[in-house]
Amino acid sequence: MTDGASNLLEIRNLSVTYGSGASAVPAVRGVDLTIGPGQKLGVAGESGCGKSTLALALLRLLPPTAKLTGEILLDGEDVRTMKWGRLRAVRWAGASIVFQGAMHSLNAVHRIGDQIAEPVLLHRHATPAAGRSRAAELLEQVGLPAARADAYPHELSGGQRQRVMIAMALACDPRLIVADEPTTALDVMIQAQILRLIERSVAEQDIGLLMISHDLAVLSDTCDRLAVMYAGRIVEEGPARQVYDAAEHPYGRALSAAFPRVGDLASRRAPRGLPGDPPDPSALPSGCTFHPRCPVALDICAREDQTLRPAGPGRSAACVRVGSAVPAQEQPL
Repeated sequence: MTDGASNLLEIRNLSVTYGSGASAVPAVRGVDLTIGPGQKLGVAGESGCGKSTLALALLRLLPPTAKLTGEILLDGEDVRTMKWGRLRAVRWAGASIVFQGAMHSLNAVHRIGDQIAEPVLLHRHATPAAGRSRAAELLEQVGLPAARADAYPHELSGGQRQRVMIAMALACDPRLIVADEPTTALDVMIQAQILRLIERSVAEQDIGLLMISHDLAVLSDTCDRLAVMYAGRIVEEGPARQVYDAAEHPYGRALSAAFPRVGDLASRRAPRGLPGDPPDPSALPSGCTFHPRCPVALDICAREDQTLRPAGPGRSAACVRVGSAVPAQEQPL
């Protein structure tokens, strides 16, 4: 956690529900997170755990059917209650998003230079010449020749398109970048280049980063802190390397064990996964939502929900086995 006075982003008890009444589906449930200047926070979890909904909620990019409660404080100002004009000004200039599908995010019939320049023209009221100059500067910054500004998206490789998305995200010098699976479908060499580019941009410009991925190894190598998300909630948070190497929550351990590790032949030959899938948000199980898949679940886990509790210096986990003695009468499920 960071000092509240210096936080770029502070999420307080954020919940997102799709639909209403009896058909309401909770996608994000009571999330609390903070990011300070120059800090990198990773959010990990399987598909369907609410990661992308969380990312879209930060700048109110969700559909009208979504209902948000709680607070999303960007530099102390609540995004959730911003009027449309203020929200429009904050997007790109205050915070920007790098989406996972660059080809789907870029306009196929416009040159990439024009697309990079567009937020500069809108938010900085720059002249067309200044916009083109800024686009060329940003392309060089992300490792592409300025001459590629005249290219169309289909003329670029997947890694080059992802670099264009990062250039667009940096165009108006935002205070915060949200990266939603920024290296999905890229080969490992290009993935490493993109991750180093994001890290360098954060360090040089002292901006905050929220990176979302299913890959704990990538997040532990890139981010300072790591939050593990399951069924719409944060079930563990702490220093990234510690969570990856020695997770306190059984779900965090399962995610970490699912990836082969360099130098560990046993994990490469037989990486361990987790049977089943995250629960349907419209039919969450009673008690701890992870207990139906948990290899160490107890009777109490099916009866009582678990909230985050201290799990060491700067760490927390939502598990009955963390920070307290398990009642002797409790039996494994």
